[in-house]
Amino acid sequence: MEYDFRISTLDDERAYHNTAILIYLKAARDIMGNVNVTIGNSLNQGYFTYIEKGGAPLTSTDIHKIWNRMEHIVSRDYPIVKEFDTVEHAAEKWRTLGYKEKAGLLEERDPSEKVEILNLDGYRNCLYSRVLPSTGYITLFELRPYRQGLLLRLPNVLSPDSLPYYRDDDKLYDAYAESKRMRRETGINYLADMNRVIRSGEIESVIKASEELHQNEIDEFADMIVSRGKRIVLIAGPSSSGKTTTAKRLCKALAERTAEPLYLGTDDYYINRDLTPLGPDGKPDFESFDAIDMMLFNKQMTDLLAGREADIPEYNFVEGKKIFGNRITSIEPDQIIVIEGIHSLNDALTPSIDPADKFKIFISPLTQMGMDRHNRLSTADTRLLRRMVRDNQFRGYSAEKTLLTWYKVRAGESVNVFPYSSSADVVFNSSTVYETNLLRTYAEPILQEIHPGSEAYPEAQRILNFIKYFDKIETPELVPDYSILREFIGFDK
Repeated sequence: MEYDFRISTLDDERAYHNTAILIYLKAARDIMGNVNVTIGNSLNQGYFTYIEKGGAPLTSTDIHKIWNRMEHIVSRDYPIVKEFDTVEHAAEKWRTLGYKEKAGLLEERDPSEKVEILNLDGYRNCLYSRVLPSTGYITLFELRPYRQGLLLRLPNVLSPDSLPYYRDDDKLYDAYAESKRMRRETGINYLADMNRVIRSGEIESVIKASEELHQNEIDEFADMIVSRGKRIVLIAGPSSSGKTTTAKRLCKALAERTAEPLYLGTDDYYINRDLTPLGPDGKPDFESFDAIDMMLFNKQMTDLLAGREADIPEYNFVEGKKIFGNRITSIEPDQIIVIEGIHSLNDALTPSIDPADKFKIFISPLTQMGMDRHNRLSTADTRLLRRMVRDNQFRGYSAEKTLLTWYKVRAGESVNVFPYSSSADVVFNSSTVYETNLLRTYAEPILQEIHPGSEAYPEAQRILNFIKYFDKIETPELVPDYSILREFIGFDK
């Protein structure tokens, strides 16, 4: 049966992806038995997954059989039935199936609370988010071998009718692999482990370890920049990735090794607001590459590197224009320029600068911890929580306003940020293993303010339904002042 369904919203995308993941998990079990399958982070326009076969490598035959089984499940159009069980019974069910981390999420919850369990032709699992009514909706997918696992690739809101163009996010893969260091040092693999640490009163040591890893990585970048004789550092990342804090911490690390660097943001190079290109909604699109005065920026960077003076503008966001005359500067031969902005990795921004002088850093909070082996905490949700909290803390925006404009932010990132991540010299994972537990304390009350009649209400409920599994960290004073999270929660008063 063909269904009249098209991915047109982020919620549609999540529902399609969750349904495809459920089908994939069932197909893997049908073909390979009770093997351990882990759903990892988004990668290469898909999801990186791996299957443990008792030490044996996954073969092309294995992948082909799973793919065929998925196609069979789709063709049969099995209904996906929602069942409800008590916390107590659900936890026992997960323990029986060997899913200790799923059972662990139900610890300390009301034993009579109802838990939603999905039933796909006898295969049961829990995905914490919307799925489609039956398997026949999943008409397009691909399995592709990658490194030690495989990719489940699916259409998305920007490519609803075909699989998105494949790109090898090899630097992101390496950054995800680095997060294993954090798990080894803390013993935290899944959310249940984090919740137990919070309940035991040992969260301070986890916060300290997480922040030390960040600082060690920033120090490593500073060493690389100085030892390689780089003149200009270009930092880019999606919204709420912590670019500003990271750039300032890197400047401090560089100053300890060489001269004080010159820190600049590309926001000061916006063209005048009346000339800003319009987006599809008819409003100024400040995330467009054409919103930047690229010629001025490129000339001034070239002048500075050549030892000439430049009149660095300051953008007046009230008047919507650049102001000159306040930052006339030049740099010494041993001074490094550090530039932060969403377009920084796009070589079209700096065509006249020798590539040998550039050091590129892509930054994003690549989630270090899954809720369980089948439910990842998406990088996009991590950034959305950060942005909601920051907008409310410092800009006076409601959570509703942030949610209603988030789709536009993500659409801009898909065009202006993510395609250039593979050109980076290094990727900085700005996530902290404890942050969602901390951010819940700030985000939950403002999400609860959203009225059922609001367009943002379904999304608010989705977020509330998964963050309730994160035990709150209600001691923000344990977060050091130099932490990236201070960019979003502010400083203790």
